[in-house]
Amino acid sequence: MSAVAVPTKPWAKRPQERAIGISFFLAAIAFSYFFVAVTEMKGKLAYAFVFFVAYGLFTSTFSFINRGPQAAKDSFVSTVVSLGAVVTVIPIASILFTVIQKGVPGLHFGILSNDMSMATSTDPIANGGVLHAITGTLTLVFLALIMSVPIGILTALYLTEIKGRFAGPIRFLVQAMSGVPSIVAGLFILSAVLYPITKSFSALMGALSLAILMIPTVARTSEEVLLLIPNDLREAGTALGGTQWRTVAMIVLPAARSGLMTAVILGVARIAGETAPILLLTGGGDKVNPNPFDGSVGSLPYYIWKAFNAGSPEAITRAWAGLLVLMILVLILFITARALSTRKISK
Repeated sequence: MSAVAVPTKPWAKRPQERAIGISFFLAAIAFSYFFVAVTEMKGKLAYAFVFFVAYGLFTSTFSFINRGPQAAKDSFVSTVVSLGAVVTVIPIASILFTVIQKGVPGLHFGILSNDMSMATSTDPIANGGVLHAITGTLTLVFLALIMSVPIGILTALYLTEIKGRFAGPIRFLVQAMSGVPSIVAGLFILSAVLYPITKSFSALMGALSLAILMIPTVARTSEEVLLLIPNDLREAGTALGGTQWRTVAMIVLPAARSGLMTAVILGVARIAGETAPILLLTGGGDKVNPNPFDGSVGSLPYYIWKAFNAGSPEAITRAWAGLLVLMILVLILFITARALSTRKISK
């Protein structure tokens, strides 16, 4: 019997090439330490810069000697791409490390079960908690989702499926709204709704301003997702006798479910940490307010801003703990939304 041919991967590195790559990596590290030690360049950025330059030169020179100029160009571009990836990851990792390092000392057993109605930001860390801020943030995000997601998706459907005479102006307005500063949205709701109509702070007022910020993100992302759906699916639905709205509701939207959920996630990321409109419209209450339509309501951004303004060591620690809780809360929302978007539909 003839031996079965095992498919190979020509682009995969051989063991010898991996060993050479590791040696160049170690040589670049040694060179960066030596170069920084004998020159005026100091600091972590200097080490990183010299390392990438040295590694790119080593790999490019070796590839040029053994394989020619094209291989040298490939090695150089690979190094630049790796540098870009590292430059992208370093700020994110630095932010996460800083928030965790400074936020953990502010955590205690009652932080999730107590509010600040009987404590102040300058009190000992064990007093009070962020219950009012968490419930307020969830209320604001939930109300903003209810208002913005249907409007954003319907806008995207109009731009991609209906394509009426107003598609151009609507697309222009959506793109223009995506650049509106958050303080402008807050001032608009303050002057157009709160002062002349309600005359009181509430979670609804804050959610209205957040919805203004969220609609463009949801609409633009949903439009791009719907444009990726093949026209063959639409034509198949029409050929089976379905009307346009049934084709969209039963074929197009289910096919784009994962992408639409991504649009919602991006919208939540846009508003979860907004502070300016919250300062103007919610009142920043220190206790849990179950009524979203009347009365001041707290939120994590407001809690963090208030603690930082207090300025004492205890208040600064509270602020970092609030940042950590906000980061974890947003992470939980993202994971939940992603799980719902990828869940298989049972037959």
